[in-house]
Amino acid sequence: MMKYHNRLSAGANNIVIALSETEVAKLFVGDTRSDIGSEAGKMRFANNVNALMVKFIRLDFNEDLGAEMLVMERLKPIDFRAYELSIRELWLDLFEDELRELHRAGFVHRDLRRPSGIGGLAFDNILLTDNGLRLIDVGISAISEQVGSKIFEKYLETEENEMVQFREFFLNR
Repeated sequence: MMKYHNRLSAGANNIVIALSETEVAKLFVGDTRSDIGSEAGKMRFANNVNALMVKFIRLDFNEDLGAEMLVMERLKPIDFRAYELSIRELWLDLFEDELRELHRAGFVHRDLRRPSGIGGLAFDNILLTDNGLRLIDVGISAISEQVGSKIFEKYLETEENEMVQFREFFLNR
């Protein structure tokens, strides 16, 4: 795996690098088992509903890295444990409202809670920022129009269960 001096994180198939103080890029190099256009489309879809999902900026190509880039706003996470429970409850209520709004619009994230076999924190796709809780990584998300109502409802049920688990984690840690 290539080393990047500006690497921020790595998932199962992609690396995220800092481009500037305001932008990051998810790199697509070789066969990443995910489609940059599909991810960009799902991110745009969610961005048109509300601001819960990290903001899509552009698609680009970096000649030096030989990588397609999904460029997004740069989020700088903060530790929620530094805040009182009453403040966390407000953030969580807003997060849940915005997530339900995405669901009603036909978008499901599908990766609130990481599978146990993947490294990282259980809920590391949910970040607390200066603007409240935000979602990152649309890699396996789904839009109801594309997967049909039966599959979408199954995904939604799983996500609602993950939300219950996140509430417990966020308020009791």
